[in-house]
Amino acid sequence: MVTRVVVLGAGFGGLELATLVSEACAGKAEVTLVDKADGFVFGFSKLDVMFGRIPPNHAFHPYSSLVKPSVNFVNATVTAIDPAARQVETDVGAFDADILVVALGADVHPDATPGLVEHGHEFYTVDGAFSVREVLARFRGGRVVIAVTSTPFKCPPAPSETALLMDEYLTQRGLRDASEIHLVMPFGAPIPPSPAASAAILEAFEEHDIQWHPELLVRGVDARTVNLSDGTDLAYDLFLGVPVHRAPLAVSSLTADGWIPVDPLSLETSFAGVYAVGDVTSVGTPKAGVFAEGQAAVAAARIIATINAEQGTQEYDGRGICYMEFGRDRVAKVDVTFRAGQRPYGGLEGPSTELVDDKRTFGATRIQRWFNREWSPAG
Repeated sequence: MVTRVVVLGAGFGGLELATLVSEACAGKAEVTLVDKADGFVFGFSKLDVMFGRIPPNHAFHPYSSLVKPSVNFVNATVTAIDPAARQVETDVGAFDADILVVALGADVHPDATPGLVEHGHEFYTVDGAFSVREVLARFRGGRVVIAVTSTPFKCPPAPSETALLMDEYLTQRGLRDASEIHLVMPFGAPIPPSPAASAAILEAFEEHDIQWHPELLVRGVDARTVNLSDGTDLAYDLFLGVPVHRAPLAVSSLTADGWIPVDPLSLETSFAGVYAVGDVTSVGTPKAGVFAEGQAAVAAARIIATINAEQGTQEYDGRGICYMEFGRDRVAKVDVTFRAGQRPYGGLEGPSTELVDDKRTFGATRIQRWFNREWSPAG
């Protein structure tokens, strides 16, 4: 009997899980991979496109090029999930699963922050980041405000990366002396679990005259100012906002307090045969692709065991390694661990020029594994 595995979402988690299950269970499993997008883009590639490092087409990996045994990609929007029946409704029809994996990520809502759509720019979606590329090309200097509007949000180091890359970009264009860069973040430190990483980032901010505004959020955007959570205003000439994040409406049948609760070790939901991984969950790790990938590996191991009529024992360790751009050909590697019932902790390697190649290898190996083709993040 062939096991029907339906995977909702083709980001880090969905791609990793579909790859592992299809390769381990060829002939025993049919994997259906569903996503509303028609291609994959790394989060770091969005910034590379935004700052003119690579063209948009180089960052895009079409799902049509997926060549995996027993994987059928379906370009569709999930509209409803019946977790008890393991049935999924989409805009192209229904899918029944023996094992269901929800990896739909988090949706962003720029319209949830008054004035953001009218006066500012979000850079967390593919379309948003790619459009900011043109906005930056027209920018002639002034005060740039990069800010978070709510928590939680995807890839917590990204706003700090954006500020440092903005400094490099404006310097290269001869606009830095005519500009200011301000970063508004909800945390007391850029990366709270890693004091070493936070210290390195704050040192870089000081070196490059980036103004750091901790423990604040943007509540609204006017034509020339942003309204901060402490009641003050901050003027801007260019506003880049991290939008409100929410679980997709289609997963509401599984959520509690806005996100899908899972067993932190097995990634199983309270419904038999239903797993959830990545940003859509409340597992307790940051919402970032490397954590979704690690969770997917655990869920995949347990699914493979089930298909083989074995007992799945692999457990999630909460660890993730994130590469962070410091600009000027320097990259750092942040290694953090989040375990249930324990205080998060992390370390830092770099920043250094040597880690640039390390980051490129990270991206290249995943495209090779998921899409069976060679690719370099640098173009």
